[in-house]
Order: sequence, then structure tokens, then C-alpha cells
Amino acid sequence: MRKKTFAMAALLAAATLTLSACGSGADSDKPVTVVSEDTSQQAATVLDKPFEKPDLVLTDTQGKKYDLREQTAGKPTLIYFGYTHCPDVCPLTMNNVAVAKKQLPQAEQDKLRVVFVSTDPERDTPAALGKWLKGIDPQIVGLTGEFDTIQAGARTLGISIDPPTKDKDGEIVSTHGTQVVAFSPKSDAGYVLYGEDATVDDYTKDLPKLIKGENP
Repeated sequence: MRKKTFAMAALLAAATLTLSACGSGADSDKPVTVVSEDTSQQAATVLDKPFEKPDLVLTDTQGKKYDLREQTAGKPTLIYFGYTHCPDVCPLTMNNVAVAKKQLPQAEQDKLRVVFVSTDPERDTPAALGKWLKGIDPQIVGLTGEFDTIQAGARTLGISIDPPTKDKDGEIVSTHGTQVVAFSPKSDAGYVLYGEDATVDDYTKDLPKLIKGENP
């Protein structure tokens, strides 16, 4: 598996610069994803100084309070920040993870927590988020809430997200980091980072190790 270990300062700088600007996808001739710096040539980035799990208390797709640290404690966990109206990167990433997850034995699938946190909470209501995730994998945990809370949580992982805005054509654009962060069941720390180029095969190979808290 392709992997590289970064110093934390370099990683944070790179993660902050790696943003995806996603539009509504109304015009298929227009590019809908702009990456300002490509740091995802390798699939798995093993961190020399893992991230602390964000202290986030949000709302799940059932409209109930979800304490991220409490609910995922001691569980192998993948966290991704994105939004349901994204026409490309977000659904592709979540589908890649979902397909790889289904290759696992059922017992390991049940251990794994995949968490999708909305970067567009105004439109991503619990119901809308639940409907979207049901088409990908109903076991994925969808979370929404106050934008400022979500933005602050993402920032602790070196992931930048900006408030959704309208472009010159009136399309709503959400600019957000596209990293998937894997948290160890042993330490609850985020110790592996995946860029948007990670494939189904990458996740399929790595998930059995991530579930055990091992390096991919």
C-alpha cells in the first residue's frame, strides 16, 4: 500500500490547502471540483502525530443528539466532511468506502463506524441526509448541526470548510477539504489520512487493518 509519514506541521498546512469546490452540477461542461494543491498521490498517509477525535455533539439522521466521542469510543471510525448536493467527490468517496466495507465479514462491518458530517447543514436536514445516505449505505452515520460547530470540529483535523456560497451563475458552492480520517479503536486517535484519489481497492485492502488499529 502506498503510504507516507508526514510531520504534523507540514500535514496541517497541506490539509488546509486541499479544498474541493463543489457546485450543483447543473452544467456538466463546467468543472465542479477545484483542488488548490494535490496532496493525495498516496492513498494512505500514516501520521506521526495522530489527531485527537473532535469533540462534536451534533444531530443524527433520526433527529437525535449524537456525541461523536462517546458514540465511537473504542470503535474503528472513518470521518468525512461533505454535503449531499455535491455532484462528484462526496458521493464517490462515500460509495468507495461503502463498497469496500461490504467486502468485510459481517462482524467487522458491525464494528466499523463511518461518519459523514455535513458541510452544508442548512440544506442537509436530518431527513435529507438520511435519505441520501440510505442510497449509499444505511449504516453510515450522518450528522448535521450548526455550521460554526462543524467548521470548528473539522479544523481540529486540519480540514478547512467554508460556508456555502452562490457562484456567478447562482449555483450553491461548498468548499471543503476532501480527506477521510481513520481513527484507531485502540487509542481513538486519527492516525491515517486518505485523499480523494483513494480507490475502492485502497479501502478494501486497508479496512481489515484499520479495524484492528494497525497501520495500512
